[in-house]
Amino acid sequence: MLPERFRRFMPDPHTLRNHRALQWMGPMLHHPRLWHVNRRGIALGLAIGIFFGLLMPVAQILFASGAALLLRANIPAAVGSTLVTNPITFAPVYYAAYHLGAWMLGHANVPVTEVDLERVAAKTATGLALWMDRLATVGAPLALGLLTLAITLSVVMYFAVHWAWRMRIVRAWQRRRARRAAR
Repeated sequence: MLPERFRRFMPDPHTLRNHRALQWMGPMLHHPRLWHVNRRGIALGLAIGIFFGLLMPVAQILFASGAALLLRANIPAAVGSTLVTNPITFAPVYYAAYHLGAWMLGHANVPVTEVDLERVAAKTATGLALWMDRLATVGAPLALGLLTLAITLSVVMYFAVHWAWRMRIVRAWQRRRARRAAR
């Protein structure tokens, strides 16, 4: 059964209660909905993890687990789904987000490597000025693209998990009904 597969990867609540580093959180971390495998908790946890995984390049796990804690979502699902951006997927995701943001802002797709060198030379000839100029060129489209992807994909994931979970239940009911009819 699917929930049994998830449960074997989840930490034991008793172990968490006694963990020295987590005792400061007290009973807040021990709410059963944070660790229970159910449709709502998993769907919300995955949506939270994808949102923070796409939106934030650093401290994704910290923010996702904090949001899951506050919203009573499944914490392991939230933490695990932040890995949607990892060293392999980071570049393609940010590239797609930049182009999505540039398209939404109506900017011509300026290649990231194009920089107004005269303007950079006028400021200073340091590497920091070049980096800041590139960031100013890419910043707004990238931020808008990442925000759009984070919101869209997290909402899609939430409803996709609900739908897939429901379809699994419907199929199980149909199989049970067919077995009963065959008797």
